[in-house]
Amino acid sequence: MGMTGQGRRGAGEVDEAAGKARSAAGGLPAALRLTVLSGVTGAAVAALVVGVILERVPVLVSGGGVLVLLILLAALGGRRSGREAPPAARIALARIEDLRATGGETADVPVKFRLTVAPGPEDGRSAYRVKISQSINLVDIPAYRPGGIAVVEYRPDQPWDVRIVTRPTPEWSRRAEGAQIDSAPESTLVSDPDAVGGAWCLLGLVALLAGAALVVLVFRGELFTSDDAPAASKPPSSSASRTFSTSTTVSGPSSSLLTFGRMRATAMELETRVGTAYVTAITIEDHRMAVRGDSALPPAETVHLQSLPYELLPGLVREARTTLGVRDPESWRIDVTPGTGGGVGPRVRVTVSGTEGTAHLDADATGRVTDRRAVGETG
Repeated sequence: MGMTGQGRRGAGEVDEAAGKARSAAGGLPAALRLTVLSGVTGAAVAALVVGVILERVPVLVSGGGVLVLLILLAALGGRRSGREAPPAARIALARIEDLRATGGETADVPVKFRLTVAPGPEDGRSAYRVKISQSINLVDIPAYRPGGIAVVEYRPDQPWDVRIVTRPTPEWSRRAEGAQIDSAPESTLVSDPDAVGGAWCLLGLVALLAGAALVVLVFRGELFTSDDAPAASKPPSSSASRTFSTSTTVSGPSSSLLTFGRMRATAMELETRVGTAYVTAITIEDHRMAVRGDSALPPAETVHLQSLPYELLPGLVREARTTLGVRDPESWRIDVTPGTGGGVGPRVRVTVSGTEGTAHLDADATGRVTDRRAVGETG
């Protein structure tokens, strides 16, 4: 007995779902390879950069070695694929299910085809569907119409690689004129399993960044902070000792504290370390910042770490290095101390030293210069 209409529809839906599942499973290995390779590449590049910055030879060698290995594997894979000759293409007939021109400014018009390919009996394969895009001469386009038969060339090992033969031999032309091919179901649609779509490319980019971020995260302590003394990493002193002090040294690209934003970020780090924003002294050098404090003092006798105009301090350093008679400054230092009372804010002193001697200028909490002592001046 024949299958009922409802039964045929159910079977068709099952076949279509199975076809989609096979297509998704076929594209998965290429996407996984892309994701894994992207993550490894990102980690290797980050390890190479981190090794150079920290002068860590093992990290540098590991990152460079992985990169070299990836390059060699890619080169060997390319040579191997170049030596392997693809199997000879075969000729078959195909039914044109649908076609759509996507352009028309030149003599050769890009056309998207949906075909049902009927392989020869030697392949032992039933008819299947495929989508292709091929340029067709504007004069020949009327010869292709939905429901018509075309001569195609395909590769048995890659059935999705199909090309319409625009100038078939007379024998194949006669076969095409008298052939009748039934439409294959949509579930038989084949596609290139190694074709990676835009979503997978985005995932590859995310994996690349994630691999790099993982390496940076592992070495974040050495990259961004380096304490001068082991005691600097200890928590604030106990209630028996009311004073505290800590410092940090910055390293890495643009490690100078004169870099925009670096002073404030370092001050926030020190505030977190000591557990308070109120300190009695701040010292800032090119690569180092230190703070001292006494938790027994009232806020009026301290300096609030986040109230200072850090963004203006690099300008004060430049002014001190160029206007105080030190022609070749060898070092500079900023010392911030509480005001003398009566509503006076913190005092900022910038000191520069060179072969000519030492000079300094003073500024208030707004960055305005209030006093200066050039080389040779007293008082």
